[in-house]
Amino acid sequence: MTDLLAFLFPAVSPSGLAVLLLATLLGGLVRGFTGFGFAMVFMPLASMVIGPVAALGLIWCIDAPFALPIALRNAKHAEWREVAPLLLTATLALPAGIWLLIWLDRETMRWILAGLIFAAVALMASGWRYHGRPGIPLSLGVGVLSGLFNGMASIGGMPLAVFWLGAQRNDRHKTRANLQTFFGCSTLISGTILWWKGILTLSALLMALPLFAAYGAGMWAGTHGFRLANEATFRRIAYAVIFLSALVSLPLWDGFVGR
Repeated sequence: MTDLLAFLFPAVSPSGLAVLLLATLLGGLVRGFTGFGFAMVFMPLASMVIGPVAALGLIWCIDAPFALPIALRNAKHAEWREVAPLLLTATLALPAGIWLLIWLDRETMRWILAGLIFAAVALMASGWRYHGRPGIPLSLGVGVLSGLFNGMASIGGMPLAVFWLGAQRNDRHKTRANLQTFFGCSTLISGTILWWKGILTLSALLMALPLFAAYGAGMWAGTHGFRLANEATFRRIAYAVIFLSALVSLPLWDGFVGR
């Protein structure tokens, strides 16, 4: 067993493997309950163990087998007039996000992203809502932010969560259908780009294999929790997930965790 783990997780210590398993389980729990947030939980923890680039490829390998079937089930319930323009602009902005990840100072970028997330949580928690059907310019802008954030830190779901959770007319079921459908489509597109950039590798696939069970268990528990929660609870948990993702990502904690 030890030899197998060493083969699947080269240069990863037993404690590092435990962190990856915990990050996968918690990320699956959040993903199953809210419909988003796996990368928000997984990326900071996995980056400490295997680095951000390898973590990005591992996220795709873990989530893709779950995201695609879920997207197929939710596609008929999604509002495609909102999903399609978001998906288009997110795809166009994704390469720019990857370029920014390389060009920007890593610590500066983390501060900027954390500030944006805190502002978004404050806006939603304030109770402000926009009325009516979101227009094309707004949808396109949110899609650009999603693509940029996805390329920079694999948190492209955050702008979408702010967008759809903020819609007064959307209930939680419509929000989940939109998010799940978007994630499934974007998974196919981003996988192609990540493979082209050499981020999706055989090593990432091998690492993902033992983590599927932890992710599936987390998603199952999260999905059942969602069915038991009311609308107010759903929104509070979603806000908390976004807030905690920013809090964990702050460079302030690097000294404490050895990053």
